[in-house]
Amino acid sequence: MSSYFTDLAQQYIDGEWRPGTGSWDIIDFNPYDGEKLAAITIATVDEVDEAYQSAARAQKEWAATNPYARRAVFEKAVRLIEERAQELTEVIIAELGGTHLKAGFELHLAKEFLREAIHLALRPEGRIIPSPVDGKENRVYRVPVGVVGVISPFNFPFLLSLKSVAPALALGNAVVLKPHQNTPVCGGTLVAKILEDAGLPAGLLNVVITDIAEIGDAFIEHPIPKVISFTGSDKVGRHVATVCASHFKHSILELGGNSALVVLDDADIDYAVDAAVFSRYVHQGQVCMAANRVLVDRSIADEFTEKFVAKVRTLKAGDPRDPQTIIGPVINSSQADAIAATVEQAIAEGGTALVHGRTTDNLVEPSVVTGLPADSALLKQEVFGPVAFLVPFDGEEEAVRLVNDTPYGLSGAVHTGDIERGVNFAKQIDTGMFHVNDGTVHDEPIVPFGGEKNSGLGRLNGETMLDAFTTMKWISVQHGRSRFPF
Repeated sequence: MSSYFTDLAQQYIDGEWRPGTGSWDIIDFNPYDGEKLAAITIATVDEVDEAYQSAARAQKEWAATNPYARRAVFEKAVRLIEERAQELTEVIIAELGGTHLKAGFELHLAKEFLREAIHLALRPEGRIIPSPVDGKENRVYRVPVGVVGVISPFNFPFLLSLKSVAPALALGNAVVLKPHQNTPVCGGTLVAKILEDAGLPAGLLNVVITDIAEIGDAFIEHPIPKVISFTGSDKVGRHVATVCASHFKHSILELGGNSALVVLDDADIDYAVDAAVFSRYVHQGQVCMAANRVLVDRSIADEFTEKFVAKVRTLKAGDPRDPQTIIGPVINSSQADAIAATVEQAIAEGGTALVHGRTTDNLVEPSVVTGLPADSALLKQEVFGPVAFLVPFDGEEEAVRLVNDTPYGLSGAVHTGDIERGVNFAKQIDTGMFHVNDGTVHDEPIVPFGGEKNSGLGRLNGETMLDAFTTMKWISVQHGRSRFPF
């Protein structure tokens, strides 16, 4: 595993592995034990430019390549992930603090999205559209946008980088990828290494490891990329959207959430408890779709709360290398401090901590808080950590109001004994995704993924990738001679 953090602690530009030329290093730490994994000299504005220039040079030939040949790269990438699964698992555990369960989940989905990219290469279709002009033939072609800039987050970096990178490449584009500073290998150079070894031609994927303190907005302002795909916080996403709009770029924004899991009075309580605990605490709650809020009908609240608390107390927190660990560390100390402060704020506002987890370095044990005042700001914001807020409600109408009372609209779930009751409930929620009798954390390769309100713009997955990474071009052909008015 250590060779990954030695060999891949570099920039990847125009098919070459090389150090950055910046004046300082990004230090890659293991969030559990603080071990220094790598020091990576950052990329400068000049190297960002080189990466984009390289992508633009390589893209034309790649777009002209037979799509049946393009898809072979992704077929081999799937095989490489399968062959290297043990090593990749160790890298995810070391760099992210992800558990064995989380690493397996991420690698499984990464392969599924690569398999979808294989099919996506053959998906673009042209159209012939009738014309009111005699002898005119209107052809509409689906063509690559050209070069795509991808900015990926720290929580599922390997998956969420590939989720944009692979379809963009499959559809004939080139890509420049900027991973999060806390996950430069899993989110950046590991993706490049897999695709390089799978036969992707040089220059089509470039990885720049850098920081806005060094490059400012150069990554998104650069004139070459036509699309920026960003996954991260709504605060940063708002800035990305503003800069993109001012430069006539299309932005795809997959942002934060404040999902609710709702338990109606006719729900299977034991099953709802299992779904809620998973939805809140998977990967230490560092998931945009995580159930920050668990809303329970007051008639069953006592029974649900007792069982929920009991299950949370069984979650083992500790070393993510231990296969029995469910709760590993959060990504860094600022996250750990923010989560601990959130629990203390909730208590100060009048909430009761039914479970009050300790914070030791970056290891934050799970907490469960109830009794928050209805107007608490904590119920409206995203909490990116292992803290659940239990909220009772009286009837469906109040539940709908409470779920929607947030600036976010990403995911959610409802539990009920009546499926159609659940579907009718889901239709009233202002989210891009909602699930009946399941958890809040789901992503599937061919189902549109994205949010409403502050949770983002646009969709990814399946057919929506065509809208994201291709554009339409009208070419008309006049058979015979046109008549002009002068």
